[in-house]
Amino acid sequence: MSKGLLIVISGPSGVGKGTVRDLFVNDPELNIAYSISMTTRKPRANEKDGVDYFFVSEQEFLKAVEKGELLEYAKFVGNCYGTPKAYVDKLRSEGKNVLLEIEVQGAQQIVDKCPEALSIFIIPPSIEELEKRIRSRKSESEEVIQERLQKAIKEMDLISQYKYVVCNEDAELASELISVIIKRHIN
Repeated sequence: MSKGLLIVISGPSGVGKGTVRDLFVNDPELNIAYSISMTTRKPRANEKDGVDYFFVSEQEFLKAVEKGELLEYAKFVGNCYGTPKAYVDKLRSEGKNVLLEIEVQGAQQIVDKCPEALSIFIIPPSIEELEKRIRSRKSESEEVIQERLQKAIKEMDLISQYKYVVCNEDAELASELISVIIKRHIN
């Protein structure tokens, strides 16, 4: 059995990574296992521990960093996020194509450590549309919204570090494009 692909999907907060992912992740041809990230962020109303994220305390997170148990990690808007290495390695060794949906800072770490990773950056059609999407969540303060927008503008400068860039103007179309990209890279 061949080792599965490591697929990194990234992009600014609010670009619709989760929406796009949900449209292709269950395609049996893609053989995808979604990697669950660890975070110190509090769960949103619709999120479940062990499904959307592994929600942990800051102390637990720092212990995982110290022990080298995270493939990548980053601090974003006051919270820590990371990918448990053993979980990803196990899935890939089982032949699964492992999908990481992570922040740009973490994606850069993956691309540096694993140049063979299939990296895809999702962009919004415009910054104005991105702001509209972030505001529609109604889950963050004005200060956090402004932080996310400023960070998004800086992150857009990093698109050249990714193998592919997909615009999420239409989630179904973006999903179809990513699905085709993955299929082309499956051995």
